[in-house]
Amino acid sequence: MATYVAEHVAIDPRAEIDGDVEIGPFSVIGPHVRIGRGSKLENGVTIMGHVTIGQNNHIYPGVVIGGAPQDVSYRGSDTQVQIGDANVIREGVTINRATEKEDGITSLGDHNFLMACSHVAHDCRLGSHIIIANGTLLGGHVHVHDHASISGAVGVHHYASIGAYSFVSGMSRVLHDVPPYMLVDGHPTRPRCINVVALKRNSFSPNTIDSLAEAHRLLFRAKVGLEHARDILRGNDQLTPEVDELLAFINRQQEGKHGRARERRRPT
Repeated sequence: MATYVAEHVAIDPRAEIDGDVEIGPFSVIGPHVRIGRGSKLENGVTIMGHVTIGQNNHIYPGVVIGGAPQDVSYRGSDTQVQIGDANVIREGVTINRATEKEDGITSLGDHNFLMACSHVAHDCRLGSHIIIANGTLLGGHVHVHDHASISGAVGVHHYASIGAYSFVSGMSRVLHDVPPYMLVDGHPTRPRCINVVALKRNSFSPNTIDSLAEAHRLLFRAKVGLEHARDILRGNDQLTPEVDELLAFINRQQEGKHGRARERRRPT
């Protein structure tokens, strides 16, 4: 049985709430909500719309999940939010349900940490092991890949992608895709160096780290061009799988609109 004080919560009887779920006072749970075992909702949490929340999540006061997308084209269809397991969602976070423009799902994977007052807009796709700091705003259709970290008060343009193991510095303005393994900063952001702290923490080999550092030097400092950089790295035996992934990401980015791979250029 879920644990809650009945006179202090509003839980629709059609909601599916597993055992061991704790729901604090003054929370509101809508009819199309599913919450998995071991999850804990503090006081004043609002879950509305079609929302599935997995196991062992901890959701803090003032969080709103499943609110209608802030998109003037939305017409009230039954789009969704899907949240995995073992996420920490701190005070005042908002996660909006999707529009009909993609597959109708806003999603969050496992083991993520969303700090206070961050915002996940409609149709966003977040992987796992992601950290998003206070006051960061993700525009609609943003994709954040596994193990990425975004510092505080960052604004991310809609349709941008944040690559795996990357780091976005605080108060940055992200207009373009952020390549994997890079640390970016600025207005707009630019890759400044590799995210060596994350690479070491996640046990990347010294050879991989050195190869990524050389790829960064060639691409973003020497600016030799993508294919020339690939040839040099291959000749130095530094075309590791991670470097190959980085080059493929940048190639897709260059094919997109305004440095965002998922916004395709219009045919000329």
